[in-house]
Amino acid sequence: MPDLARIIALNRAGATVAIPSVCTAHPDVLEACLALAETLDQPIVVEATSNQVNQDGGYTGLKPADFIRFVTDIATRAKVSQSRILFGGDHLGPQAWRKLPADAAMQKAHQMVADYAAAGFTKIHLDCSEGCAGESAQLADAITATRSAALAVTARKHAPDPAKLLFVIGTEVPPPGGARTDDHGDIPPTTPEAARATLAAHRDAFAAAGIPLDQIGGLVVQPGVEFSPMEVHHLPLDRDPGLLSALEDWPRLCLEAHSTDYQHPRAYPRLAELGFAFQKVGPALTYAWREALYALDTIRAQNGWATGPSLPDTMEAVMLANPAYWQGHIHGTTADPRTERHFGLADRIRYYWPSSQAQAAVDALLGDLADKRLPDPMLLSHFGADEIATARASHYPLPRALALARVQTALRPYFFTGPRS
Repeated sequence: MPDLARIIALNRAGATVAIPSVCTAHPDVLEACLALAETLDQPIVVEATSNQVNQDGGYTGLKPADFIRFVTDIATRAKVSQSRILFGGDHLGPQAWRKLPADAAMQKAHQMVADYAAAGFTKIHLDCSEGCAGESAQLADAITATRSAALAVTARKHAPDPAKLLFVIGTEVPPPGGARTDDHGDIPPTTPEAARATLAAHRDAFAAAGIPLDQIGGLVVQPGVEFSPMEVHHLPLDRDPGLLSALEDWPRLCLEAHSTDYQHPRAYPRLAELGFAFQKVGPALTYAWREALYALDTIRAQNGWATGPSLPDTMEAVMLANPAYWQGHIHGTTADPRTERHFGLADRIRYYWPSSQAQAAVDALLGDLADKRLPDPMLLSHFGADEIATARASHYPLPRALALARVQTALRPYFFTGPRS
């Protein structure tokens, strides 16, 4: 099994090393990610979030043990070595139940963390930063740390091997209305002073709870990367926010970056140089899947091969029939609402692919193209030459292979070092 502690140690020693954490429950997208890790002989972390997977099923309908079986089944079918896969839980805390009073929400969070640990998740992001009913939206470090330490105690009680747990602390939840840019149009990074304060609060809380401090392996901070509905805020490559200075007394701890989706490829090794050995990615992967399917749909329409409505029209109907997953996030301020529903970088459309109507539409699209000749000059209008070559070498039918290859294009920049599984 890949050793996160070794990756942290290499990074802290100055090596440009990091591991990607993919956060998605889309089976095809997961298969593409795992297959790429296998091809490149790299380790990979697969993460589930607290609202996606929990003891109540989350929005996927999967409990923690179900999610691990779900991923390992995909790995088995794709002939991916399960020894290269680590499982992480993201934002594990009371968020999914924060409309409840704190005691009730934390009771639910304790059960969730117990289930994650018992199922075999070893990278545990403890996030108690958001307030519950009657509390402020963002809590002080002392309260956050105390609640996180209590959850860590629960995780250790239920893990098959408590020593294998690695806790990630901190958060980078943007202020209400989204992340603000500075005078240069960049996202302000976390300050070293704020990072030190978070670490100090957790050091005290974890020590009081009797938890070995060397099990705190990651600190989530904002390096200066973000994306809004229609814009990517790219990492200023020449800027060093000095966050490594906050880790001087924590030799076994690295930084973790969220919202690294859609960055230029050179941003990922630069993040590693800045101490970010854990790099999270999610919406960009399902965005790539959607992008490929829409490209295939365009090819189908241009050649008169469609046997029914277009895939975008079907997905628009599906989203309008159940607006719960996009209505509070899409307001039409940066683009037409339909454009944001389909092309927004947060990729709210990802919640709708599991619906029976969407699955039938995707099956129809791939079926309409299954027996058609798809010459390179036509494909090159929509796919890169490397993607086409990868797809043609696949054992899958070409249309599906092209979609898988597009996902791998989105993930490949995260694998910027040599084999280290």
